[in-house]
Amino acid sequence: MAVLAFAVLVAIYTGFRMPNDWTATLDSVSVTDGFHRRFLVGTLLHPLALVTGYNYWVFAAKDFLVLGALLAVLAVVVIKAKLVSQRLLVIGWLLLPTGGFLFDEVGYYDQVIYLLLFGALWLVFHDRPVMACLLITAGVEVHEITVLTVLPVFAMVVLRRFPLHRAIALLLPPVLLAGFLLIAVSPAAPGATARLSARLRTANFPFRADALALFDRTQSQSWQMYSVRDTLIYLAPFALLAVLGLVLLSLADGGLAARPRSSQLAAVVHAAIACGAVGGPALLAFAGWDQNRWGFLLVSNLVIVLWLQLRDSKRELGPAQAVTLAVALLVITHIPMNYFDGFSPRPFQWPAVQQFAGQVKDGSLFAIPPR
Repeated sequence: MAVLAFAVLVAIYTGFRMPNDWTATLDSVSVTDGFHRRFLVGTLLHPLALVTGYNYWVFAAKDFLVLGALLAVLAVVVIKAKLVSQRLLVIGWLLLPTGGFLFDEVGYYDQVIYLLLFGALWLVFHDRPVMACLLITAGVEVHEITVLTVLPVFAMVVLRRFPLHRAIALLLPPVLLAGFLLIAVSPAAPGATARLSARLRTANFPFRADALALFDRTQSQSWQMYSVRDTLIYLAPFALLAVLGLVLLSLADGGLAARPRSSQLAAVVHAAIACGAVGGPALLAFAGWDQNRWGFLLVSNLVIVLWLQLRDSKRELGPAQAVTLAVALLVITHIPMNYFDGFSPRPFQWPAVQQFAGQVKDGSLFAIPPR
């Protein structure tokens, strides 16, 4: 427990900041205002937002509640894990640059959809698959990147746990809803962004007009604003190292995941699905320009998939597996993972520690972020 607390403190120091104006702006979006994507969180917050005049602290409170819930999940996972390897995997993730990035991206909907994933997995493990399906389907209404991030992990679990026809039935609702929202429905009704912009001009935070502009652009228009090729090039080392590491871990020391009772072909299919769950976030290069964020999600998916496979295998990592994993993660740390808004990870040097302590003491660390 002490090691976990130390790892969390390191991650807090490295990456903590207040939720930014981008996330507060997106928290203002609701279906009642005519928005048809990324609307679930904002719709739930809408009554409070109206009463408080879209107060920043309403959105920040939600953001830290979600982050706190995620940290609680990590604590439970570490405390109750049956294998030392599972505990070390989570602690290592916190000590890697991913731990600091978790605190830097506070407020982004990634944290909500992964919290929904963890709830869905708990429900699956406790034989409540329909409720789990509803949570993952809700994730699509939080953010459409659910399809390439948490849905593949959920698919990996249900395809191993249930007969094919039942697994497909559990996966169809989020897939169909995603297709409907992305293909058949416009991101926002005409004039919705202009109306919300007018209301947010009186809010106590500098709202991001460019965040709302997302709902007025087509995907082809978004591609003109950044280089998909450059984003893929940045993500390629993450994807290659993660997928190759997973394959090698599955081969070394007699394998990692529990072997299915069915044919060898089924084992290959399950391995391919696991690789897809790990590499899926790389395809987010076609969704947007947040390449560091996609790299963070890719490494996070690797850790989640490995943890689940260790849970199935009920075996500690062997020596060759431990070395393979350590090498893959250490190499990944050499790929820059810059933060949002020009922030960088805080270095462990005395002047930086003094500055951080001073910001905590004078309260500037907790001020509403200026634009």
